[in-house]
Amino acid sequence: MIVSLVYRVVRKLLAVPAVLMRRDMAKEAELLVLRHENSVLRRQLTGPVRYKPADRLWLAALSSLIPRRRWAQVFPVTPATLLAWHRRLITRKWDYSKRRTRSGRPSTAGAVKALVVRLAKENPRWGCRRIQGELARLGHPVGSTTVWEILTAAGIDPAPRRSGPTWREFLTAQAEGIVACDFLHIDLVDLRRVYALVFLEHGTRRLHIAGVTAHPTGAWTTQQARNPAVESGVRVESLRFLLRDRDAKYTKPFDRSSQPTASRSCRPRLGLPG
Repeated sequence: MIVSLVYRVVRKLLAVPAVLMRRDMAKEAELLVLRHENSVLRRQLTGPVRYKPADRLWLAALSSLIPRRRWAQVFPVTPATLLAWHRRLITRKWDYSKRRTRSGRPSTAGAVKALVVRLAKENPRWGCRRIQGELARLGHPVGSTTVWEILTAAGIDPAPRRSGPTWREFLTAQAEGIVACDFLHIDLVDLRRVYALVFLEHGTRRLHIAGVTAHPTGAWTTQQARNPAVESGVRVESLRFLLRDRDAKYTKPFDRSSQPTASRSCRPRLGLPG
């Protein structure tokens, strides 16, 4: 008796909007049925819902059409889940591990690595090529690049003259006057890649984003560096060095545009790791 009465009351209440908005009532009723069916099915689940790639694509496309305040009521996943799907999609795009073949130089024996470190510590004036020659004389033919990598991994400056200040010591002493610039890439949700030109103050570790574009050119890069003090907030009173790599987008006009702020633009030697 009580169930019948409740049913009649609910039906009467649902009939009131039908009189006022009969045109959209069928669509609204269909949505209510689907939502209720969805809630019933979710109560019967014993584990998490598994979405296929097509399901994820569909939900990601619909996410922009639903207000954020309504997500908890109607959307099956959270914004954090959508971002996690995007990260996995980008990871799969750039993952070449399945196509990777074992190639390149064989790994250096541990005894040879220990010998390289020992020679460098006992002979602080020896450079990579001098150590390479001594190893060859002892019957361990390795390349100078291998010696450089071993010393770098051991935290030893591989410069030819280690008797002077190391690169780390130089950066520490001159950090307030050094700014480095480089390009960072960002993959968007549609897998398009954009590039951001950034400037890093070595003294404060502050990062400044000068601009973002999908097609960086030499002219665009120069334009972003016209006035770093105003546009990026870089303090220029003590700036002495601008560090950059040998990217072709850093043209001569780019170097000239940095001259009012940096007294010198430094590039790595050819052959050194970037």
